[in-house]
Amino acid sequence: MLEKHLSAYPFARVFVLATAVCALSIPAWSANSIDPMQLALSEIKKEELPQAAEPAKPDASQPTGETKTPPPASTDTPAVAPPAPATGNSNDGAQATNPAMPNAKEGAETPEVQYDLSKLPFPVKKMHQLILEAAKSGNIEALRPLIGSGDDVTMLSLAEVDGDPLTYLKSQAGDPDGQEILAILVDVLESGYVHIDAGTADELYVWPYFFAYPLDKLDAKQKVELFQIVTAGDYDEMKQFGTYVFYRLGITPKGRWRFFVTGD
Repeated sequence: MLEKHLSAYPFARVFVLATAVCALSIPAWSANSIDPMQLALSEIKKEELPQAAEPAKPDASQPTGETKTPPPASTDTPAVAPPAPATGNSNDGAQATNPAMPNAKEGAETPEVQYDLSKLPFPVKKMHQLILEAAKSGNIEALRPLIGSGDDVTMLSLAEVDGDPLTYLKSQAGDPDGQEILAILVDVLESGYVHIDAGTADELYVWPYFFAYPLDKLDAKQKVELFQIVTAGDYDEMKQFGTYVFYRLGITPKGRWRFFVTGD
């Protein structure tokens, strides 16, 4: 039957023969057959494929399997020291802080009180004598050559004084000529004194000694000496501060009249 049809249609015969040849020359796909997609990928040039990143090369100086760790911080490194506090370095060892502030430190030992002026260094004794004589003269102008000028002027207030220093002293007195201030000067200079900060830049000789003497440690005799300068009412007010805050006078070892002030 097939041959009959093939003979009737010559072109069909040719098609069947070609198909049979192809079937015999090409085997069916099997597990060992080549995937067309694989064939396509195999034809791609190797340089067109993305290159994998090369692994980091180990440090030749470091043994395999060991990890470098930073050395521990040295415990011998000294801590940075804070800056040293400023100290006075002006003329005659004036203090960086106000030297006229009361010096009776809580818990400190009571200073040695002196009355013997012969124990004073000569420059200090001389200045003490000159101030006392000027105060007893009754003329406040007699103090002018003793208080100095410029940077060496005597401190007459814990605040800055504007204008003439003797005019300022008169303004602090209860009388127009400042004789009350002169009387206070006499009382202060005739009291006992203390020598503080010996051998340092802050060394001073100060009258009265209450400047550096705790009020709660005064005995009966010392209270009488205090009341020669202040009243009992003043004393009660000072106890609230815990220290003497009335007029005090300081002279440096070189004989400079450093201060004459009142207040806290």
